[in-house]
Amino acid sequence: MNRVFPNIQKSNNKVNYYQQSIDEIERIKQSNHRPTLLLHACCAPCAAFPIEFLSETFDCTIYYNNSNIYPSAEYHRRLDELKRYLVEVNHSLKHEVKLIECIYDNDAYTKILEPLQDKPEGGERCFLCYTKRMKESFEYASKNNYEYFTTVMTISRQKDSQKINEIGTSLQALYPTTKYFHSDFKKKKGIDRGRELSTEHNLYRQQYCGCIYSYQEYLKRKV
Repeated sequence: MNRVFPNIQKSNNKVNYYQQSIDEIERIKQSNHRPTLLLHACCAPCAAFPIEFLSETFDCTIYYNNSNIYPSAEYHRRLDELKRYLVEVNHSLKHEVKLIECIYDNDAYTKILEPLQDKPEGGERCFLCYTKRMKESFEYASKNNYEYFTTVMTISRQKDSQKINEIGTSLQALYPTTKYFHSDFKKKKGIDRGRELSTEHNLYRQQYCGCIYSYQEYLKRKV
């Protein structure tokens, strides 16, 4: 497998990825074709609005690829909450959203992130983590003939949407048969709608991003 980690410095670009997502959806609707999309999701609160946004246009499958999450109890709590959410919303969606769970291997992620453990959250360590998970997910989408791939991570105000989309664009070159769907799910009150859905479904909202280093920072804040 090729290892491609795009420039992990913070992005200086200001591209309107929200408008790109709207334009792409409009193009798809005009084609009268409902494409398949693999949606990398990290938790139910972050997935709630992207599912609503995408499921009218795409045949969506969630890919729960999040071995970065520490400890394992937290990983499974987020997964179980995502499963519960899908059970609750699938009956109201016109098209069922499916879920694929990956094998959990936190040790492998921790070894990769360890050299950057002292970097502040939201910087190089996080960009490396985004890239690894997105690359693995993109590869699965390509091997299994999904027409599109994207991630819910642009819903978060704590994550650099410009950087996430740059990573997706760079990975596109490796997997030309699957198209990367650019997004900025937080825009145009997407983040507010996500919070409404979280409240409506009483979703568990985690207090830290996921990796052992963000977990340690969370414990320090609690003291």
